[in-house]
Amino acid sequence: MAYQIISDGSCDLGIELVQKTGIKVVPFYVTFDGQTYKKEIEEISVRVFYQEMVDNPDKFPMSSLPSVQDYVEAFTPYAKEGKDIICLCITTKFSGSYNSAKSAADLLREEYPQIKIQVLDSTVNTVLQGILVLEVVKMQQAGLSFEETLTEIERIKSTGRIIFTVGNYEYLIHGGRIGKVMGTAASTLGIKPLIVLKEGEIFPTGITRSRKKGMKRLIEQTKSHFEKIGESPDNYQIVVGYGYNYEEAVEFRDQLLASLQTYSNYKTIDIFQIGATIGVHTGPHPIGLGLIKKYI
Repeated sequence: MAYQIISDGSCDLGIELVQKTGIKVVPFYVTFDGQTYKKEIEEISVRVFYQEMVDNPDKFPMSSLPSVQDYVEAFTPYAKEGKDIICLCITTKFSGSYNSAKSAADLLREEYPQIKIQVLDSTVNTVLQGILVLEVVKMQQAGLSFEETLTEIERIKSTGRIIFTVGNYEYLIHGGRIGKVMGTAASTLGIKPLIVLKEGEIFPTGITRSRKKGMKRLIEQTKSHFEKIGESPDNYQIVVGYGYNYEEAVEFRDQLLASLQTYSNYKTIDIFQIGATIGVHTGPHPIGLGLIKKYI
């Protein structure tokens, strides 16, 4: 039986890629005034979201997770068709989206007991979540069964890492992602943080004085990561993620690729825009890379 791949709006795959692959995305909501919530992409574009942040640096937008009803509405058409469902949600350390999806799945099972619905904590987010979802698409295209796909997802998801930096600490402080004492001190000093996401949580990995040095350090940390695990980047999907500044992302991608080519046969790296779901926490200037092991 065919299965439908669903993810939440944290996956940041963009409209064209979602349509091309047939993935169903359940969007998050964002607000700038704390009252009017809009569905990301469907009601407010990512570009407009970032422009609003750049134009109003004193504004701190918020995000809100998809509701149980949002997931029920997303799941129901496929259940009616007799399709099983695999739904990959943002790490539970960042959002309750997984819980909404689980509750919706429980409701659907009562009405459609013959349908298999598996809701998974991807343990990742943003562009890395997108890469994982695209690997699941490849599994489906290769003819893997529902159960085989679940096994492969569990095998590769823990290999995921996001290695990134942001423009400043302000949004991380406001979003509760970093301690206020450390954040305030760092903001006063003008320090740029280096951060890694692994196993669903973010951890500081260093600081730099400048953006350029920060990007260089990210590339060095990537090489160190592969040396530590004793594997080649050739066995991994690697993408660059950015917020507002595409030109900077291209520059970073080129530098990263040049570095990778000194110790692997890596040929190309795609660039994805980090969406509003994560942008509310990073501010308009996140940049970094996501990597995850290919399923084959």
